[in-house]
Amino acid sequence: MNAKQKKAQAIMDLLDRLYPKTPIPLIHKSPFTLLVAVLLSGQSTDQSVNKITPALFALADTPQKMMRLSPARVEKIIKTVGLAPTKSKNIVLLSQMIVEKFDGVLPQTFAELESLPGVGHKTAAVVISQAFGHPAFPVDTHIHRLAHRWKLSNGKNVRQTERDLKKTFPQEKWNKLHLQMIFFGRQYCPARGHDEKTCPICSLL
Repeated sequence: MNAKQKKAQAIMDLLDRLYPKTPIPLIHKSPFTLLVAVLLSGQSTDQSVNKITPALFALADTPQKMMRLSPARVEKIIKTVGLAPTKSKNIVLLSQMIVEKFDGVLPQTFAELESLPGVGHKTAAVVISQAFGHPAFPVDTHIHRLAHRWKLSNGKNVRQTERDLKKTFPQEKWNKLHLQMIFFGRQYCPARGHDEKTCPICSLL
């Protein structure tokens, strides 16, 4: 086992002790509602998204129901999250596309998910890993930051960091590990006010 593999194993062991269970932080009840929640979480916190999605999903929790709403109706419900006007249009359009192009069933491949309006690679990766259980390693700004701090990647963007992390950690760990890293980043390794001496992982590296 080389130095990088030892470091990766130490990180996995610590995260498993701290976060043995990894509940998905976004309220949802199906792959479709998870997709909508993840899309809404861009430029917003999970907490702010969780405040609005119960009302939205009470009104429309399937693509068939969502496509019948006007973007203005959706925007009225989600207006407190960032980029609400654009997200409202995309949610209605992607619902229509799921019904018309995919027979009302949310697709399970990166290419098909990323063809939906407003769905980028990270959003698709979250749905693939958390809704369908396929191996993926969604990398957001939190994980991108941690990978740099822990010297696991020097990637200039999240796609490069994703490739580096996939090479570093075993595939069967990816789905759980990405959530563990998000939880850890929020609790111990924030962007601001971070103290390397007290951080359980940074202090060891």
